[in-house]
Amino acid sequence: MEIRPIHNERDYKEALQIVSGLVDADPAPGTPDGDHLEILATLIERYEAEHFPVDLPDPVEAIKFRMEQAGLSASDMQPYIGNLNRVYEVLNRKRGLSLSMIRRLNRELKIPAEVLIG
Repeated sequence: MEIRPIHNERDYKEALQIVSGLVDADPAPGTPDGDHLEILATLIERYEAEHFPVDLPDPVEAIKFRMEQAGLSASDMQPYIGNLNRVYEVLNRKRGLSLSMIRRLNRELKIPAEVLIG
């Protein structure tokens, strides 16, 4: 088992191909193949984080997405954002989120704070 860093696209594709075969074999954790899979997965994850970063979603889009997931209306958002007029201002990007709104949305609707702060 030769393990080396992933430096370029060719190394990345080769590592993906090896991992694909290992995943299909489904090795037990702690076995040589299981360790090989775990190490390669870590290297791939690091390479992808550096070369294919994922931006955080827009705060308003995250709120709308959570509303859709939970079947919430603008009226249902009043406990987290404020009166209905304020809810519409936030959803239409005419007003930013306050710290207290961010805290309530994070705590009650489980929207990550780092997304809401963005």
